[in-house]
Amino acid sequence: MQMNKNGQTVLERRYLIKDEHGQNIETVEGLFRRVADAIAGADTLFDKKADVRALSDQFYDLMTNLEFLPNSPTLMNAGRPLGQLSACFVLPIEDSMEEIFETVKNAALIHKSGGGTGFSFSRLRSAGSTVKTTGGVASGPVSFMRVFNMATEAVKQGGTRRGANMGILRVDHPDILDFIDCKKNNADITNFNISVGITEDFMKAVELGIDYDLVDPHTKEVVGQLSAKEVFDKIVEAAWRNGEPGIIFLDRLNRDNVVPSQGEIESTNPCGEQPLLPFESCNLGSINLCQMLKETDGGWELDYDKLDRTVGLAIHFLDNVIEVNKYPLPIIDEVTKSTRKIGLGVMGFADMLARLGLSYNSDEGVEVGEKVMDFITTRAKAYSQELAKTRGAFPLFAESIFKDEAPLRNATCTTIAPTGTLSIIAGCSSGVEPVFAYVFIRNVMDNTEMIEVNPILRETLEKRGLYSDELMRKIAKEGTLAHIDEIPEDIKKVFVCSHDISPTYHVKMQAAFQRHTDNAVSKTVNFTHDATTLDVREVYMLAYRLDCKGVTIYRDGSRDSQVLNIGSVKKGEAPEAANLEIPTHILPRPRPEITSGMTERMKIGCGNLYVTVNYDENGICEVFTSTGKAGGCPSQSEATARLVSIALRSGIDLDEIIDQLRGIRCPSTIRRQDVTCTSCPDAIAKVIKKVADFRDLHKDEACPFCSDTAAGKRPVISHPGAMKYCPECGAEMEHEGGCVSCRSCGYSKCN
Repeated sequence: MQMNKNGQTVLERRYLIKDEHGQNIETVEGLFRRVADAIAGADTLFDKKADVRALSDQFYDLMTNLEFLPNSPTLMNAGRPLGQLSACFVLPIEDSMEEIFETVKNAALIHKSGGGTGFSFSRLRSAGSTVKTTGGVASGPVSFMRVFNMATEAVKQGGTRRGANMGILRVDHPDILDFIDCKKNNADITNFNISVGITEDFMKAVELGIDYDLVDPHTKEVVGQLSAKEVFDKIVEAAWRNGEPGIIFLDRLNRDNVVPSQGEIESTNPCGEQPLLPFESCNLGSINLCQMLKETDGGWELDYDKLDRTVGLAIHFLDNVIEVNKYPLPIIDEVTKSTRKIGLGVMGFADMLARLGLSYNSDEGVEVGEKVMDFITTRAKAYSQELAKTRGAFPLFAESIFKDEAPLRNATCTTIAPTGTLSIIAGCSSGVEPVFAYVFIRNVMDNTEMIEVNPILRETLEKRGLYSDELMRKIAKEGTLAHIDEIPEDIKKVFVCSHDISPTYHVKMQAAFQRHTDNAVSKTVNFTHDATTLDVREVYMLAYRLDCKGVTIYRDGSRDSQVLNIGSVKKGEAPEAANLEIPTHILPRPRPEITSGMTERMKIGCGNLYVTVNYDENGICEVFTSTGKAGGCPSQSEATARLVSIALRSGIDLDEIIDQLRGIRCPSTIRRQDVTCTSCPDAIAKVIKKVADFRDLHKDEACPFCSDTAAGKRPVISHPGAMKYCPECGAEMEHEGGCVSCRSCGYSKCN
């Protein structure tokens, strides 16, 4: 097995079976054998005499050679009791309270099983609309997004994969302006990616500079008009500010809707690349293009014979996944099997270009991308047709747009998905994204620094006699080869990282792959920090003109937040992004001389607990506790208060502290009926929350003890939706494929 140390570590931390104590009881080889056996076993459903062992060996070799990997739920759950193998689902949200909360329940079941969900909130009536059954008024789509967000927050705490959502609202919905701004605060609705559903009519109105209609989703009547240009500019400004919302071209999704008789496609999965009908799921997998190369006398070239064989096995694998999958809801089982959609994609594309000596930001690079994806989709359909000969076409084939062609086993065959974690396992670049950075320097134990270099760059530099640790440190510090004088121009031209590539070429490459992809392409257009809203606008318009199905952008630094007093990695030195792995030396800011605060008496199971919460101009900074005469656990309460105080002065998110404390249960409290908290830590959390709310409410009132207002200067802290550094290992995060992921440990915001 060719797996590198990072890939091995990710599998051990996130994928291998563990016992009740969290210890691994499965090897990496055992994982791949478990998956291969489970998926190969589906062949017996179509042929009782099928040679399952031989097929399992083929699947095992395919994965252990890192030539193809299925999506994470398949690696985690195949051959295990849960057995839920799909990555993405779309659920409908109808316009009634009963149906909305039925969808909340269904989404929770999906998240519990390890899947992500996409929703269109476009059917919900606008805020302020009359609800005839109650005589009240509707609260609108954004308010219900918050309900879904909180449900996800509750469910994701106990899973191996974090729940993620996509929220979409049509651009002609009356609440569109509120929706565009609903994630203006990075700490808000953190479990959702959001995109505006754009129509072709809207884009024509943008080009013409005219107004467009807003349509009541309940009555279907026109209820107002807005300037298309102003709305489009508002979308652009919001995306420039923090990357959201993205845009999805709804008419294009439905132009390629394979079974239009089943209704319109309204939404996609959380990363934007898999359009699905309500209750559909999709099973994804990716071919590692780096492993599809062969070395000849004339250099490296793509081995199309090997690629063809790999496509055939991958299509067989993914079709089998549909059979052995244990779906979280019966209706998802039924709808998924009616179309049998699969999504075969790629990873390692940027590494492949580097190996071929081609620049990502070149017409030649774009041409190669289009040629490769054309080949994969053409052969994928051919292999799906072969499967249909023995297994039958997908059940809705007679109603599909393919009804006059050769039968197909799968309604769709190809998707370009983000492969953040999978590409770490495979040791290659992610999806069709460019390389984020070619050199990393990580701090390991005893303050030892470890240099990690892209293997293709290392090999190239060594052949030219240019490699040195000193040069690698220089590249890591710069973040790019572009300005390194010691690097020859021909090497700089090939080894371009994400920020070296113009936004135009980001979109051109996405469009090249989209032209030959059944579903859609997950891709993030990366901008430098000094990009303007005009730059973002031009990219959105280019994506529209090049027939992309959607686009996501991220401007460097637009979600970054400074962590207060993070301390030094080494004596007297501020930490640098390239050197930051785990922030093990965070130092709390000093306790201020003067504070303001409140004390509240809380009833606990063994008497009273007096909780004092103090703040200064930088925010809440300390907590004290004191027990009443009846006793209690003074040492435990004091320890909790001291640790909370240190966390507060270290810049830890206030909401995160509250979430960790609240709900902790104490037996003595449970036995009493007259208490309003469940334990001493829960009481502390409640008082902290009350003080924080008070300060927000009175933030404009002068404080007699502070030089600022009563709320003071709020500390700038990191939120889950605003992260620059990985919350698990501290390494710098990458924005790619419509998601945020860590190349160091495999953490992903979307999974």
